[in-house]
Amino acid sequence: MNATAFATRLLTERPRPRGIAGWRHAHWLAVGTVCLGAFLGQLDASIIALVFPALGRHFDAGFAAVEWVALAYLLVLVALLAPIGWLSDLVGRKTMYIGGFAVFGLSSLGAGFAGSLWILVGCRAVQAVGAAMMQANSVALVARGVPEHAMRRALGIQAAAQGLGLALGPSLGGLLIEHASWQWVFWVNVPIAAFGILAGWYLLPRTRTEAPEPRAREARTAVVPGPRRAHGSDDPRESRFDLPGMLLLTGATTALLLALSTASGLPLPGWAVAVLLLASAVLVVALVRQERRAARPILAPGLVNTPGVRSGLAVALIGYLLLFCPLVIGPVLLTGAGVSTAGAGLLVTLLPAAFALAATVGGALLPRGWSDVTRCRFGAAVAGAGLLLFAVLPVSGATVAGPLLVAGFGLGLLLPANNALVMRAIPAECSAVGGGMVNMARSLGTALGMALSVLGVHLAGGASGGRTVLVVLAAVAVAAAALTRPAAPGR
Repeated sequence: MNATAFATRLLTERPRPRGIAGWRHAHWLAVGTVCLGAFLGQLDASIIALVFPALGRHFDAGFAAVEWVALAYLLVLVALLAPIGWLSDLVGRKTMYIGGFAVFGLSSLGAGFAGSLWILVGCRAVQAVGAAMMQANSVALVARGVPEHAMRRALGIQAAAQGLGLALGPSLGGLLIEHASWQWVFWVNVPIAAFGILAGWYLLPRTRTEAPEPRAREARTAVVPGPRRAHGSDDPRESRFDLPGMLLLTGATTALLLALSTASGLPLPGWAVAVLLLASAVLVVALVRQERRAARPILAPGLVNTPGVRSGLAVALIGYLLLFCPLVIGPVLLTGAGVSTAGAGLLVTLLPAAFALAATVGGALLPRGWSDVTRCRFGAAVAGAGLLLFAVLPVSGATVAGPLLVAGFGLGLLLPANNALVMRAIPAECSAVGGGMVNMARSLGTALGMALSVLGVHLAGGASGGRTVLVVLAAVAVAAAALTRPAAPGR
Protein backbone atom coordinates (compact mmCIF):
# COMPACT_ATOMS: atom_id res chain seq x y z
CA MET A 1 0.00 0.00 0.00
CA ASN A 2 1.57 3.34 -1.07
CA ALA A 3 1.46 6.52 1.02
CA THR A 4 -1.46 8.04 -0.91
CA ALA A 5 -3.59 4.94 -0.53
CA PHE A 6 -2.74 4.71 3.16
CA ALA A 7 -3.68 8.38 3.73
CA THR A 8 -6.95 7.90 1.84
CA ARG A 9 -7.80 4.85 3.93
CA LEU A 10 -6.87 6.64 7.14
CA LEU A 11 -9.00 9.70 6.35
CA THR A 12 -12.02 7.76 5.12
CA GLU A 13 -14.46 7.50 7.99
CA ARG A 14 -15.93 4.09 8.68
CA PRO A 15 -19.66 3.61 9.31
CA ARG A 16 -20.98 2.32 12.60
CA PRO A 17 -21.89 -1.38 12.80
CA ARG A 18 -25.38 -1.98 11.43
CA GLY A 19 -26.73 -3.11 14.77
CA ILE A 20 -25.71 0.15 16.40
CA ALA A 21 -26.63 2.45 13.50
CA GLY A 22 -30.09 0.89 13.25
CA TRP A 23 -30.94 1.21 16.96
CA ARG A 24 -33.39 4.04 17.55
CA HIS A 25 -31.45 5.31 20.57
CA ALA A 26 -28.04 5.17 18.85
CA HIS A 27 -27.69 8.93 18.98
CA TRP A 28 -27.32 8.78 22.75
CA LEU A 29 -24.30 6.52 22.32
CA ALA A 30 -22.76 9.23 20.15
CA VAL A 31 -23.57 11.83 22.81
CA GLY A 32 -21.90 9.61 25.43
CA THR A 33 -18.76 9.43 23.30
CA VAL A 34 -18.67 13.22 22.96
CA CYS A 35 -19.21 13.52 26.72
CA LEU A 36 -16.14 11.34 27.27
CA GLY A 37 -13.96 13.89 25.45
CA ALA A 38 -15.65 16.80 27.26
CA PHE A 39 -15.04 15.09 30.61
CA LEU A 40 -11.39 14.33 29.82
CA GLY A 41 -10.58 17.87 28.70
CA GLN A 42 -12.03 19.53 31.80
CA LEU A 43 -10.58 16.88 34.13
CA ASP A 44 -7.11 17.65 32.80
CA ALA A 45 -7.67 21.42 33.07
CA SER A 46 -8.59 21.29 36.76
CA ILE A 47 -6.38 18.42 37.94
CA ILE A 48 -3.13 20.15 37.03
CA ALA A 49 -3.16 22.79 39.80
CA LEU A 50 -2.74 20.10 42.47
CA VAL A 51 0.45 18.81 40.87
CA PHE A 52 2.37 22.13 40.94
CA PRO A 53 4.01 21.64 44.38
CA ALA A 54 5.00 18.03 43.59
CA LEU A 55 6.51 19.07 40.25
CA GLY A 56 8.44 21.88 41.92
CA ARG A 57 9.99 19.43 44.38
CA HIS A 58 10.69 16.74 41.76
CA PHE A 59 12.34 19.05 39.21
CA ASP A 60 13.75 21.52 41.77
CA ALA A 61 11.96 24.39 40.01
CA GLY A 62 10.15 27.48 41.18
CA PHE A 63 6.41 28.12 40.97
CA ALA A 64 6.89 30.50 38.02
CA ALA A 65 8.54 27.75 35.94
CA VAL A 66 6.16 24.99 37.00
CA GLU A 67 3.07 26.98 36.02
CA TRP A 68 4.10 26.62 32.37
CA VAL A 69 2.98 23.01 32.57
CA ALA A 70 -0.51 24.53 32.57
CA LEU A 71 0.13 27.67 30.53
CA ALA A 72 1.70 25.85 27.56
CA TYR A 73 -1.41 23.68 27.34
CA LEU A 74 -3.74 26.69 27.43
CA LEU A 75 -1.76 28.72 24.89
CA VAL A 76 -1.73 25.93 22.33
CA LEU A 77 -5.41 25.27 22.93
CA VAL A 78 -6.31 28.93 22.33
CA ALA A 79 -4.21 28.99 19.15
CA LEU A 80 -5.55 25.79 17.61
CA LEU A 81 -9.29 25.71 18.35
CA ALA A 82 -10.20 27.82 15.31
CA PRO A 83 -7.81 26.30 12.72
CA ILE A 84 -8.62 22.75 13.76
CA GLY A 85 -12.33 23.48 13.43
CA TRP A 86 -11.62 24.74 9.90
CA LEU A 87 -9.44 21.71 9.10
CA SER A 88 -12.08 19.34 10.43
CA ASP A 89 -14.49 20.50 7.74
CA LEU A 90 -11.98 19.17 5.21
CA VAL A 91 -10.94 15.82 6.66
CA GLY A 92 -14.04 14.87 8.69
CA ARG A 93 -15.03 15.61 12.27
CA LYS A 94 -15.22 11.97 13.35
CA THR A 95 -11.67 11.34 12.10
CA MET A 96 -10.36 14.46 13.83
CA TYR A 97 -12.17 13.67 17.09
CA ILE A 98 -10.82 10.11 17.29
CA GLY A 99 -7.36 11.40 16.39
CA GLY A 100 -7.65 13.84 19.29
CA PHE A 101 -8.04 10.97 21.74
CA ALA A 102 -4.95 9.28 20.25
CA VAL A 103 -2.79 12.40 20.46
CA PHE A 104 -4.01 13.17 23.97
CA GLY A 105 -3.39 9.64 25.24
CA LEU A 106 0.11 9.27 23.77
CA SER A 107 1.23 12.69 24.99
CA SER A 108 -0.16 11.92 28.47
CA LEU A 109 1.90 8.73 28.51
CA GLY A 110 4.99 10.70 27.52
CA ALA A 111 4.30 13.37 30.15
CA GLY A 112 4.49 10.79 32.92
CA PHE A 113 7.92 9.65 31.69
CA ALA A 114 9.29 13.20 31.19
CA GLY A 115 12.87 13.49 32.44
CA SER A 116 12.89 17.27 32.74
CA LEU A 117 10.40 20.03 33.36
CA TRP A 118 10.69 21.43 29.84
CA ILE A 119 10.13 18.00 28.26
CA LEU A 120 6.98 17.83 30.38
CA VAL A 121 5.95 21.29 29.13
CA GLY A 122 6.46 20.05 25.55
CA CYS A 123 4.31 16.99 26.20
CA ARG A 124 1.61 19.25 27.60
CA ALA A 125 1.71 21.37 24.44
CA VAL A 126 1.15 18.20 22.37
CA GLN A 127 -1.61 17.22 24.77
CA ALA A 128 -3.31 20.52 23.94
CA VAL A 129 -3.26 19.62 20.24
CA GLY A 130 -5.29 16.51 21.07
CA ALA A 131 -7.62 18.51 23.31
CA ALA A 132 -8.22 21.04 20.53
CA MET A 133 -9.02 18.22 18.10
CA MET A 134 -11.72 17.04 20.50
CA GLN A 135 -13.10 20.39 21.66
CA ALA A 136 -13.32 21.92 18.19
CA ASN A 137 -15.60 19.08 17.07
CA SER A 138 -17.67 18.12 20.09
CA VAL A 139 -20.67 20.43 19.56
CA ALA A 140 -20.74 19.76 15.82
CA LEU A 141 -20.76 16.00 16.42
CA VAL A 142 -23.71 16.35 18.78
CA ALA A 143 -25.53 18.51 16.24
CA ARG A 144 -24.82 15.99 13.46
CA GLY A 145 -25.74 12.88 15.41
CA VAL A 146 -28.81 13.93 17.44
CA PRO A 147 -32.37 14.61 16.24
CA GLU A 148 -33.54 18.21 16.49
CA HIS A 149 -36.01 17.47 19.31
CA ALA A 150 -33.21 16.04 21.49
CA MET A 151 -30.62 18.76 20.79
CA ARG A 152 -31.13 20.90 23.89
CA ARG A 153 -31.05 17.87 26.18
CA ALA A 154 -27.95 16.46 24.49
CA LEU A 155 -26.03 19.73 24.83
CA GLY A 156 -27.10 19.93 28.47
CA ILE A 157 -25.70 16.44 29.08
CA GLN A 158 -22.44 17.45 27.41
CA ALA A 159 -22.21 20.53 29.66
CA ALA A 160 -22.83 18.31 32.70
CA ALA A 161 -19.96 16.03 31.60
CA GLN A 162 -17.67 19.06 31.42
CA GLY A 163 -18.79 20.13 34.89
CA LEU A 164 -18.16 16.63 36.25
CA GLY A 165 -14.62 16.60 34.85
CA LEU A 166 -13.95 20.06 36.23
CA ALA A 167 -15.29 19.04 39.66
CA LEU A 168 -13.44 15.72 39.93
CA GLY A 169 -10.05 17.09 38.84
CA PRO A 170 -8.80 18.58 42.13
CA SER A 171 -9.96 15.70 44.34
CA LEU A 172 -8.61 13.03 41.99
CA GLY A 173 -5.33 14.92 41.61
CA GLY A 174 -4.92 15.22 45.36
CA LEU A 175 -5.60 11.51 45.91
CA LEU A 176 -3.19 10.43 43.16
CA ILE A 177 -0.38 12.64 44.46
CA GLU A 178 -1.00 11.60 48.07
CA HIS A 179 -1.20 7.85 47.44
CA ALA A 180 0.70 7.28 44.17
CA SER A 181 2.88 9.89 42.40
CA TRP A 182 2.58 12.99 40.19
CA GLN A 183 3.09 10.80 37.09
CA TRP A 184 -0.33 9.22 37.61
CA VAL A 185 -1.99 12.62 37.17
CA PHE A 186 -1.05 12.21 33.49
CA TRP A 187 -1.19 8.42 33.16
CA VAL A 188 -4.81 8.36 34.35
CA ASN A 189 -5.70 9.91 30.96
CA VAL A 190 -4.34 6.97 28.96
CA PRO A 191 -7.07 4.35 29.58
CA ILE A 192 -9.78 7.00 29.17
CA ALA A 193 -8.28 8.05 25.82
CA ALA A 194 -8.01 4.42 24.67
CA PHE A 195 -11.66 3.83 25.51
CA GLY A 196 -12.53 7.06 23.69
CA ILE A 197 -10.83 5.84 20.50
CA LEU A 198 -12.84 2.61 20.53
CA ALA A 199 -16.08 4.40 21.38
CA GLY A 200 -15.54 6.99 18.64
CA TRP A 201 -14.77 4.34 16.03
CA TYR A 202 -17.89 2.29 16.72
CA LEU A 203 -20.43 4.78 18.08
CA LEU A 204 -19.96 8.07 16.20
CA PRO A 205 -21.78 8.51 12.87
CA ARG A 206 -19.76 9.37 9.80
CA THR A 207 -19.31 13.05 8.93
CA ARG A 208 -17.62 12.21 5.60
CA THR A 209 -17.87 9.18 3.36
CA GLU A 210 -14.58 9.64 1.51
CA ALA A 211 -11.19 11.30 1.91
CA PRO A 212 -11.08 15.00 0.96
CA GLU A 213 -9.97 16.04 -2.50
CA PRO A 214 -8.61 19.44 -3.57
CA ARG A 215 -11.59 20.32 -5.80
CA ALA A 216 -14.09 19.25 -3.16
CA ARG A 217 -12.27 21.38 -0.62
CA GLU A 218 -12.48 24.46 -2.84
CA ALA A 219 -16.19 23.93 -3.42
CA ARG A 220 -16.95 23.52 0.26
CA THR A 221 -15.25 26.76 1.21
CA ALA A 222 -16.72 28.79 -1.64
CA VAL A 223 -19.74 30.14 0.21
CA VAL A 224 -19.74 31.09 3.86
CA PRO A 225 -22.86 32.87 5.12
CA GLY A 226 -22.67 36.06 7.11
CA PRO A 227 -22.45 39.80 6.58
CA ARG A 228 -19.15 41.23 5.37
CA ARG A 229 -19.03 43.68 8.27
CA ALA A 230 -19.04 40.93 10.86
CA HIS A 231 -17.60 37.90 9.19
CA GLY A 232 -15.88 38.76 5.92
CA SER A 233 -16.44 38.48 2.20
CA ASP A 234 -18.11 35.68 0.29
CA ASP A 235 -15.39 35.66 -2.38
CA PRO A 236 -14.08 32.07 -2.62
CA ARG A 237 -10.53 33.37 -2.94
CA GLU A 238 -10.90 34.97 0.51
CA SER A 239 -12.40 31.95 2.28
CA ARG A 240 -9.12 31.03 3.92
CA PHE A 241 -8.23 30.64 7.54
CA ASP A 242 -6.74 33.73 9.19
CA LEU A 243 -3.27 32.29 9.92
CA PRO A 244 -1.60 35.70 10.54
CA GLY A 245 -4.31 36.57 13.06
CA MET A 246 -3.82 33.27 14.89
CA LEU A 247 -0.03 33.77 15.05
CA LEU A 248 -0.37 37.36 16.30
CA LEU A 249 -2.92 36.34 18.96
CA THR A 250 -0.66 33.50 20.14
CA GLY A 251 2.42 35.73 20.16
CA ALA A 252 0.72 38.52 22.10
CA THR A 253 -0.68 36.10 24.69
CA THR A 254 2.61 34.22 25.07
CA ALA A 255 4.59 37.45 25.54
CA LEU A 256 2.15 38.67 28.21
CA LEU A 257 2.21 35.39 30.13
CA LEU A 258 6.01 35.20 29.90
CA ALA A 259 6.21 38.73 31.33
CA LEU A 260 3.95 37.73 34.24
CA SER A 261 6.00 34.56 34.83
CA THR A 262 9.28 36.51 34.76
CA ALA A 263 7.86 38.91 37.34
CA SER A 264 6.81 35.84 39.36
CA GLY A 265 10.37 34.46 39.54
CA LEU A 266 11.05 32.83 36.16
CA PRO A 267 14.86 32.94 35.75
CA LEU A 268 15.02 35.64 33.04
CA PRO A 269 16.71 39.08 33.29
CA GLY A 270 14.67 41.81 34.94
CA TRP A 271 14.58 43.92 31.78
CA ALA A 272 12.83 41.02 30.02
CA VAL A 273 9.56 41.98 31.71
CA ALA A 274 9.51 45.40 30.03
CA VAL A 275 10.56 43.95 26.67
CA LEU A 276 7.91 41.25 26.80
CA LEU A 277 5.17 43.69 27.80
CA LEU A 278 6.19 46.00 24.95
CA ALA A 279 6.22 43.07 22.52
CA SER A 280 2.75 42.03 23.68
CA ALA A 281 1.40 45.57 23.16
CA VAL A 282 2.93 45.80 19.66
CA LEU A 283 1.49 42.43 18.70
CA VAL A 284 -1.96 43.44 19.96
CA VAL A 285 -1.87 46.56 17.76
CA ALA A 286 -0.78 44.43 14.79
CA LEU A 287 -3.55 41.93 15.58
CA VAL A 288 -6.21 44.66 15.53
CA ARG A 289 -4.97 45.90 12.15
CA GLN A 290 -4.84 42.36 10.76
CA GLU A 291 -8.35 41.51 11.92
CA ARG A 292 -9.80 44.65 10.32
CA ARG A 293 -8.57 43.63 6.87
CA ALA A 294 -8.75 39.82 7.09
CA ALA A 295 -11.38 38.08 4.95
CA ARG A 296 -12.24 35.60 7.73
CA PRO A 297 -10.90 37.17 10.96
CA ILE A 298 -10.69 34.90 13.99
CA LEU A 299 -11.82 37.76 16.25
CA ALA A 300 -14.35 39.32 13.82
CA PRO A 301 -14.15 43.05 14.72
CA GLY A 302 -17.65 43.61 13.34
CA LEU A 303 -19.03 41.20 15.93
CA VAL A 304 -16.84 42.48 18.76
CA ASN A 305 -18.20 45.99 18.16
CA THR A 306 -21.82 44.80 18.31
CA PRO A 307 -23.48 46.20 21.48
CA GLY A 308 -23.27 43.64 24.27
CA VAL A 309 -20.63 41.41 22.65
CA ARG A 310 -17.45 43.19 23.75
CA SER A 311 -18.60 43.48 27.36
CA GLY A 312 -19.88 39.90 27.28
CA LEU A 313 -16.51 38.56 26.10
CA ALA A 314 -14.79 40.57 28.86
CA VAL A 315 -17.15 39.07 31.46
CA ALA A 316 -16.52 35.55 30.07
CA LEU A 317 -12.77 36.10 30.45
CA ILE A 318 -13.21 37.46 33.98
CA GLY A 319 -15.53 34.62 34.94
CA TYR A 320 -13.01 31.91 34.10
CA LEU A 321 -10.22 33.94 35.71
CA LEU A 322 -12.31 33.96 38.89
CA LEU A 323 -12.95 30.22 38.56
CA PHE A 324 -9.36 29.10 38.09
CA CYS A 325 -7.49 31.50 40.40
CA PRO A 326 -8.83 29.78 43.54
CA LEU A 327 -7.92 26.36 42.09
CA VAL A 328 -4.27 27.50 42.17
CA ILE A 329 -4.37 29.56 45.39
CA GLY A 330 -6.59 27.18 47.39
CA PRO A 331 -4.08 24.30 47.65
CA VAL A 332 -1.30 26.79 48.59
CA LEU A 333 -3.35 28.22 51.46
CA LEU A 334 -4.69 24.87 52.64
CA THR A 335 -1.43 22.90 52.60
CA GLY A 336 0.28 25.87 54.26
CA ALA A 337 -2.30 25.56 57.06
CA GLY A 338 -1.47 21.88 57.56
CA VAL A 339 -4.15 20.26 55.38
CA SER A 340 -2.96 17.20 53.44
CA THR A 341 -2.70 17.31 49.65
CA ALA A 342 -5.63 14.91 49.32
CA GLY A 343 -7.69 16.93 51.79
CA ALA A 344 -6.87 20.18 49.96
CA GLY A 345 -7.93 18.59 46.68
CA LEU A 346 -11.26 17.48 48.12
CA LEU A 347 -11.95 20.93 49.54
CA VAL A 348 -11.02 22.79 46.36
CA THR A 349 -13.34 20.43 44.46
CA LEU A 350 -16.27 22.19 46.13
CA LEU A 351 -15.73 25.27 43.93
CA PRO A 352 -16.09 23.59 40.49
CA ALA A 353 -18.74 21.22 41.89
CA ALA A 354 -20.90 24.16 42.96
CA PHE A 355 -20.17 25.83 39.62
CA ALA A 356 -21.35 22.75 37.70
CA LEU A 357 -24.48 22.41 39.85
CA ALA A 358 -25.46 26.06 39.50
CA ALA A 359 -24.74 26.06 35.75
CA THR A 360 -27.07 23.08 35.34
CA VAL A 361 -29.99 23.83 37.67
CA GLY A 362 -29.16 27.10 39.44
CA GLY A 363 -31.17 29.24 37.05
CA ALA A 364 -34.36 27.47 38.11
CA LEU A 365 -33.83 28.65 41.69
CA LEU A 366 -33.92 32.33 40.70
CA PRO A 367 -37.12 34.34 40.15
CA ARG A 368 -38.58 33.53 36.72
CA GLY A 369 -38.97 37.20 35.85
CA TRP A 370 -35.26 37.97 36.19
CA SER A 371 -33.50 38.89 32.96
CA ASP A 372 -30.11 37.44 32.02
CA VAL A 373 -28.54 40.79 32.90
CA THR A 374 -29.96 40.59 36.43
CA ARG A 375 -28.85 36.95 36.73
CA CYS A 376 -25.31 37.92 35.66
CA ARG A 377 -25.08 40.74 38.16
CA PHE A 378 -26.49 38.64 40.99
CA GLY A 379 -24.12 35.76 40.19
CA ALA A 380 -21.11 38.09 40.08
CA ALA A 381 -22.08 39.59 43.45
CA VAL A 382 -22.47 36.14 45.03
CA ALA A 383 -19.11 35.01 43.61
CA GLY A 384 -17.42 38.16 44.92
CA ALA A 385 -18.88 37.60 48.39
CA GLY A 386 -17.60 34.01 48.45
CA LEU A 387 -14.09 35.03 47.37
CA LEU A 388 -13.98 37.81 49.98
CA LEU A 389 -15.02 35.37 52.72
CA PHE A 390 -12.30 32.96 51.57
CA ALA A 391 -9.78 35.82 51.89
CA VAL A 392 -10.71 37.01 55.39
CA LEU A 393 -11.74 33.85 57.27
CA PRO A 394 -9.14 31.64 59.01
CA VAL A 395 -7.98 28.80 56.76
CA SER A 396 -9.28 25.39 57.84
CA GLY A 397 -11.43 22.66 56.37
CA ALA A 398 -14.50 23.93 58.23
CA THR A 399 -14.15 27.60 57.29
CA VAL A 400 -13.08 27.23 53.64
CA ALA A 401 -15.87 24.93 52.47
CA GLY A 402 -18.65 27.52 52.70
CA PRO A 403 -16.88 30.34 50.80
CA LEU A 404 -15.83 27.94 48.03
CA LEU A 405 -19.41 26.73 47.61
CA VAL A 406 -20.74 30.29 47.53
CA ALA A 407 -18.13 31.46 45.00
CA GLY A 408 -18.67 28.45 42.73
CA PHE A 409 -22.44 28.81 42.87
CA GLY A 410 -22.22 32.50 41.94
CA LEU A 411 -19.97 31.77 38.96
CA GLY A 412 -22.35 29.02 37.86
CA LEU A 413 -25.13 31.61 37.72
CA LEU A 414 -22.98 34.26 36.04
CA LEU A 415 -21.38 32.46 33.11
CA PRO A 416 -24.36 30.66 31.47
CA ALA A 417 -26.44 33.86 31.61
CA ASN A 418 -23.55 35.86 30.17
CA ASN A 419 -23.04 33.33 27.34
CA ALA A 420 -26.74 33.65 26.52
CA LEU A 421 -26.39 37.44 26.35
CA VAL A 422 -23.39 37.19 24.02
CA MET A 423 -24.99 34.69 21.66
CA ARG A 424 -28.25 36.67 21.63
CA ALA A 425 -26.34 39.77 20.51
CA ILE A 426 -24.67 37.91 17.63
CA PRO A 427 -26.54 37.35 14.33
CA ALA A 428 -27.58 33.72 13.89
CA GLU A 429 -25.50 33.28 10.72
CA CYS A 430 -22.36 34.22 12.70
CA SER A 431 -23.05 32.00 15.73
CA ALA A 432 -20.10 29.66 15.04
CA VAL A 433 -17.66 32.57 15.01
CA GLY A 434 -19.26 34.01 18.14
CA GLY A 435 -19.00 30.68 19.92
CA GLY A 436 -15.34 30.46 18.97
CA MET A 437 -14.67 33.90 20.45
CA VAL A 438 -16.39 32.88 23.70
CA ASN A 439 -14.14 29.78 23.83
CA MET A 440 -11.06 31.97 23.29
CA ALA A 441 -12.15 34.33 26.08
CA ARG A 442 -12.69 31.36 28.37
CA SER A 443 -9.23 29.89 27.65
CA LEU A 444 -7.49 33.27 28.00
CA GLY A 445 -9.26 33.85 31.31
CA THR A 446 -8.09 30.45 32.55
CA ALA A 447 -4.47 31.18 31.55
CA LEU A 448 -4.49 34.65 33.11
CA GLY A 449 -6.10 33.26 36.26
CA MET A 450 -3.22 30.84 36.77
CA ALA A 451 -0.50 33.38 35.88
CA LEU A 452 -1.90 36.16 38.08
CA SER A 453 -2.34 33.76 41.01
CA VAL A 454 1.33 32.78 40.88
CA LEU A 455 2.35 36.44 40.52
CA GLY A 456 0.31 37.48 43.55
CA VAL A 457 1.67 34.69 45.74
CA HIS A 458 5.24 35.53 44.64
CA LEU A 459 4.98 39.30 45.17
CA ALA A 460 3.21 39.23 48.53
CA GLY A 461 4.81 36.03 49.77
CA GLY A 462 3.10 32.70 50.46
CA ALA A 463 -0.28 32.61 52.17
CA SER A 464 -0.56 36.39 52.63
CA GLY A 465 -0.09 36.76 48.86
CA GLY A 466 -2.88 34.29 48.26
CA ARG A 467 -5.23 36.25 50.51
CA THR A 468 -4.34 39.50 48.72
CA VAL A 469 -5.14 37.93 45.35
CA LEU A 470 -8.52 36.73 46.67
CA VAL A 471 -9.43 40.26 47.82
CA VAL A 472 -8.51 41.59 44.37
CA LEU A 473 -10.62 38.83 42.77
CA ALA A 474 -13.62 39.88 44.84
CA ALA A 475 -13.23 43.42 43.46
CA VAL A 476 -12.91 42.02 39.93
CA ALA A 477 -16.21 40.17 40.43
CA VAL A 478 -17.86 43.50 41.21
CA ALA A 479 -16.34 44.90 38.00
CA ALA A 480 -17.86 41.98 36.06
CA ALA A 481 -21.29 42.91 37.39
CA ALA A 482 -20.76 46.52 36.28
CA LEU A 483 -19.61 45.41 32.80
CA THR A 484 -22.72 43.34 32.08
CA ARG A 485 -24.81 44.85 29.30
CA PRO A 486 -28.06 43.72 27.63
CA ALA A 487 -28.03 42.38 24.08
CA ALA A 488 -28.58 44.79 21.21
CA PRO A 489 -32.28 45.55 20.61
CA GLY A 490 -33.89 43.33 18.05
CA ARG A 491 -31.42 40.47 18.32
